[in-house]
Amino acid sequence: MSPIQDLKLTYTIPNNRKTLSEGDTIRGSVTFSLTKRVKVKRIVVKVKGDARVEWTEGGGDEETSYSGHRRYFKLKENLVPEGAELHKGSHHFKFKLKIPEEDMPPSFKGPHGKIVYMLEAKISRSWWLPSLMQEELNFTPKSSLLHNQVMCPHTGSVRKEFGVFSKGQIRLTATVDKKVCSQGDTLSIVVKISNFYSQKIRPKFSLLQKTVFRARTSTKTHEQSLCTMVGDTIKGNTEDTVSCRMRIPIDAVLTVHNCDIISVDHYLKVYLDVSFGFDPIVIFPLIIVPLRCVTRKPGKNVGPCPAGPVGPPSYSDLPPPAFPPEPYPTSGVPGYYGYPAPDPTQYANTASGFSNQWQQLVTPPCLFNAAFPPPPPTAPSLFQEAPPTYESLFPDLNYTNDFSEPDENSELQRENK
Repeated sequence: MSPIQDLKLTYTIPNNRKTLSEGDTIRGSVTFSLTKRVKVKRIVVKVKGDARVEWTEGGGDEETSYSGHRRYFKLKENLVPEGAELHKGSHHFKFKLKIPEEDMPPSFKGPHGKIVYMLEAKISRSWWLPSLMQEELNFTPKSSLLHNQVMCPHTGSVRKEFGVFSKGQIRLTATVDKKVCSQGDTLSIVVKISNFYSQKIRPKFSLLQKTVFRARTSTKTHEQSLCTMVGDTIKGNTEDTVSCRMRIPIDAVLTVHNCDIISVDHYLKVYLDVSFGFDPIVIFPLIIVPLRCVTRKPGKNVGPCPAGPVGPPSYSDLPPPAFPPEPYPTSGVPGYYGYPAPDPTQYANTASGFSNQWQQLVTPPCLFNAAFPPPPPTAPSLFQEAPPTYESLFPDLNYTNDFSEPDENSELQRENK
C-alpha cells in the first residue's frame, strides 16, 4: 500500500472565473499525507496545452493510421528539492503558474481530435509508480478572433428556375443580423421569398458546424447540424417575407481558426424545400465566441460598417449591431414589430430587393411569423462579397440530400413549447 494518502490538487483562476485565458496566473496547492517517512525523487506541478488528432482509414492490410500533435506550452514548478525526505503526517505545498501571452486555440473535443489544457501534480519515487492528480482546464482565448470584425448584417440571394414538371422561378433573399455571435446569443433572420412556381415551398434554417482534422497530407471532415427550424408554407405564385429567431446553443463549440491540425467553422444555412427540384440555398459564415468577448464598452462611438472584406479576425470591443434605436410597433399585434419607415433619401436596390435597415424582432425563440409587411426600398448591400455556396463548403456531400429533414409535426410541436 502506498504511503501517500489523500493527494489533492486545488487551484483558482483570477476573478474566480471558470475559464482560463492567456496571461492568467493559476494559484493553487498540493496537499497529501504520509503514513511514514518517505524519500521522494520530486514533486512537480505542470500545466500544458496540447492539440491531438488521430483516425484510421481502410481495413485489414490496407488500414492506415493518421495522427498529429501540437504543443502550445508546458510550464512546471518543482515544489521540493530533488531527493528530499518528507516526514510522516500532512503536507501542504503552494504553487503559482502564469499562462503565456500567446495566441492559442480554445478547448475542444471532437470525434477525431481534441485541444486540451491540463493541470497536474505528480509525486515521483524511485522504483515506484508515481502518484498523479490531474485537472482539465477550460481555456477560452481573449484574442485572435474579432480584430476588425463588425456587427453588420449578412445579405445573400439565390434564384432557381424550374421547368421539368411545371415552369416557374423561385427567388430567395435572406439577411441575418450578425456574423459574430456568442454562445447563447440569438440570430435574427429575415427571408424574402418570390415563389413564381406552381408548387408549395417551405423555408428552413439550419445552424451547421464543420470540423476539419489534419494529419500529414490527409484530412478528416466532420459535419453536424446544431439546430434546425422550419417556417410556414409559401403557396405557389405568391411573394412573402418570413422572420425567424434562432438561438445559438449555450454549449456550442467555439470557432477555431488558429490551430493548424484542427479547425472549426460555423454556418447558417437558409434554404427552401422544393418538391421535384433543387433546393435554393444561401450560406452565411458565422463566428461563435464566448459571451464576454462581444461585450461592448459603454459610450463607444462606432462609425459606419466598411464595405468589402475585413481584416484578419481577433477579439476586440465591437460596435453596436446595425439596428434602429427604437422598435416600430405594428397595430393590432401586441409584442410584434414591423419595419422602420423608409428614409426619403434612400434609393432602391433592385439587385437585392431587400432592406438593410434592420429592426430586431421581439418574437419568442423558434417562432415564425410570415405576416410581416414587405420591407421598404433599401440602400445597397453593405457587403460586396457574396456568401459562399453550399457546394464549396461541403464538397463531399450531395447538397440536395445532405441533412435529414426534421419531421414537420415534431418540429412544430417543439416550436410551440
